[in-house]
Amino acid sequence: MTPLHIITALVLWIFIGVVISHYARKEIGITLEDFYLANRKLGGFVSAMTYSATTFSAFMMIGLVGLVYAAGVGAYGFEMTYLMFTIILLVLFAPRFWCAGRRFNFITPSEMLSHRYEDERVGTIMAVVCLVMLIPYTSIQMMGAGFLFSGLTGGALPYSSGVITMGAFAGFVAIWAGMKSVSWTDAFQAMTMLFSAVILLLYIIYVFFGGAGNFFSAVQTDSPELLKMTWDIRLFIGITFPWAFFALTNPQVSQRMFVSKNILSLKRMILYFALFGFIYTMITTLLGFSAAHVVPGLSDPDGAMPALLVKVPTILALVIFVGIFAAAASTLSSISLTLSSMITRDVAKTVRKNISEKGEVFMGKVTILLVMVVCALFASLRLELIAILSAMSSGGLLVTAPSLVGTFFWKGGTAKGALWSMAVGGLITGVLYIIAFIHVGGVTWWPSVIGFLVTLLLFVGISVNDEPPEGTDGFLEEVQAEMDEHGF
Repeated sequence: MTPLHIITALVLWIFIGVVISHYARKEIGITLEDFYLANRKLGGFVSAMTYSATTFSAFMMIGLVGLVYAAGVGAYGFEMTYLMFTIILLVLFAPRFWCAGRRFNFITPSEMLSHRYEDERVGTIMAVVCLVMLIPYTSIQMMGAGFLFSGLTGGALPYSSGVITMGAFAGFVAIWAGMKSVSWTDAFQAMTMLFSAVILLLYIIYVFFGGAGNFFSAVQTDSPELLKMTWDIRLFIGITFPWAFFALTNPQVSQRMFVSKNILSLKRMILYFALFGFIYTMITTLLGFSAAHVVPGLSDPDGAMPALLVKVPTILALVIFVGIFAAAASTLSSISLTLSSMITRDVAKTVRKNISEKGEVFMGKVTILLVMVVCALFASLRLELIAILSAMSSGGLLVTAPSLVGTFFWKGGTAKGALWSMAVGGLITGVLYIIAFIHVGGVTWWPSVIGFLVTLLLFVGISVNDEPPEGTDGFLEEVQAEMDEHGF
């Protein structure tokens, strides 16, 4: 595949994205709710697609395919565990987030914590934890584009060109019209991701294997080790456990619990996401198995998808390339937008309280640019497997889980408990991951689990020896009243 093919396909696809963003901008106002939450008026389909596109990033078609290629069926178990827990968490928390957001006009999940625990520092520390822990995961999207540019053109387009192109497009979408732009382009990108993956899988099964029956026979015959659960149980727990709480602890997706226009849209978001997630996970898993047969012996598992695309017709490879680029771009735009809202809303505004809404939006746009620059620098390091980096980020964000659960399900949770558990737990988790890199040469199972246990013990231990905020009962009663009003 020549650089001209890549550039032409991207120009056409980016043009469509720019047009969608342009029309999204026409309907956007100037308030924070307009920019960061699309004025809380997204329908069920668009809500589901922006949730899906934000969740299923370059990790799936690059990272999960590579993980299946290297580790087999254990990778499928890891991803399906995540999907099941995500659906459960959405059923439990999405109605509460949505009702709390409507009743108190929350823009960010961290702002909700500040209100619930009656201490702005709680929201600030959560925002800082999210910023630090999401940089690797955000950078993964740029890394995915870099691997594709380099792999599909045999190095004619350098890795850095993919990183820069991805950052420029994703930043433009987020800055141009905020959540409305991101959600509309996400809907287009999600469908691109899904249909391109289906087409590729069907092509490979019938061209390289001669049919579905032969495909499964070949996998059983040629790669029987991939069908065995060879993962060490500690590794499986260590990678899977943080992802199980992804829907709650990752702010770019939990913020999307605020955006649905009504209860029906919220329910449809959960249903459509569940269907999308199951289908997309099955497809990417099967592509990983097929890659083990079609392009065996790769030293870098993350190169499995680029190597596979070299074997298919150029036009199909370009369609898949655009689909993967779309997945990464949607996640990158969403995370940068969410991080900018948290930094301006929960960090900057605690210092400069009299800043106007217009000023906050401007500051958010500047923050998006800064996030893109930092992520591009991190992506240039090209660290570890993409799937492992993703799990590391979720492992760090796991320290916010006790405080988030306590927001709705434990009246005894206090500001001191939330503040110190996130601060100390996040520091310990980060240090343990750094030690693992230095002394083990990779990521082991224990940093996320130990970090979570320390966080949980601190949150409970400090809270039971402290007085809960005076407004706790009032907050929970108002959320429940909102839920009763809307039939939950």
